[in-house]
Amino acid sequence: MSTVVVGTTRSAATVRRELPVAAGRHRALSTRVYLPACSIAVVAAVLVTIGWLSHWGGTSFAASMTSLRVVLVGPVTLIVLSAFLIVERLRPAQRRPIFARGYRQDLLYTVLNATIVAPLVVALSLSFAEVAHRSLPWIVMPHLDAAPRWGVIALIFVAMDGCNWLAHLANHHIRMLWRFHELHHSQEDMSVLTVFRTHPLIHVSYLIALIPGVVLVANGAISTTFLVVYAGFVAFEHSNTNLGFGPLGRLFVSPNYHRIHHRLNGRQDINLGFALTIWDQLSGRAVFPTPETIRADTGLPGRPIAVEQASTRPRHLRVMLAQLVAPFRPLDRTPDAPSPPGERAETASTLAFSAAPSGDSVLADGSVT
Repeated sequence: MSTVVVGTTRSAATVRRELPVAAGRHRALSTRVYLPACSIAVVAAVLVTIGWLSHWGGTSFAASMTSLRVVLVGPVTLIVLSAFLIVERLRPAQRRPIFARGYRQDLLYTVLNATIVAPLVVALSLSFAEVAHRSLPWIVMPHLDAAPRWGVIALIFVAMDGCNWLAHLANHHIRMLWRFHELHHSQEDMSVLTVFRTHPLIHVSYLIALIPGVVLVANGAISTTFLVVYAGFVAFEHSNTNLGFGPLGRLFVSPNYHRIHHRLNGRQDINLGFALTIWDQLSGRAVFPTPETIRADTGLPGRPIAVEQASTRPRHLRVMLAQLVAPFRPLDRTPDAPSPPGERAETASTLAFSAAPSGDSVLADGSVT
């Protein structure tokens, strides 16, 4: 018995000696990189590996890539985006040069999404669906003869939009996720292309939006055409357009409504809806447009990450590289370091908006003419 006790004592002593060493290494590493952000990259790598080993659950990767590219940069999408860019020039929320720095930077992100990010999104989506099917087969509902196809599609749309809202809320309240999401909020020259200004790994947090489709897959699937419409709608709300939807603005997200979410001054964990405002209203996070909010400046206070507007020369590629590695930069623990928007208390000073110029007339839906 005494031998066992001595062995245990030595082991405990060894552990006690090793703990400070391990803690020191962890602190040293955390001064060079933000470790929680690395966990998102690890999750993405594990999911993609599972999908690849399972041959994407029997789904054609090439066919899925084709469908996504149709949604992102297909002929209809390009026509719609071009029309939205014209509307921005005719009815801008803020007047900007036609080739503003922010527009050029977001064009780079559009190209990045269409070429490099698209395969990652397909791999993550197919892998997540395969994991869900294998791990939780009971969530897949059997075919319901009484359920009309249009009803199933409508249900998937509403549930998918709700899941997107939930993921969006998490991105604003969980620091690890916010580090990836702040790139999207750093844009000071909003345009329809700002919808593409996202970090590639942010898509990990939005995988939950696939769950409604997995649950109801036996009863119908959302078509590519529907996804084009949905994506176009979400892109339009990011546009630099002074436009509300009148009474429909209480249900659907308009550019004037979403601009409040991107405003420079004030809370940004509001107006989180993708297509529907009902989630914001149910959670008390809906702030509807007023004449004072329509031309509000956008971006992040203090510019915590690199932005193309910060220097005398834009340096687009260098700024993009800095933005993509920004989530992994060490956490700034100084008292003035920025926190996720959900953690910041709103003060009287942060309620200031850029007022509409005098002489503008205000429409009932909050638009200014």
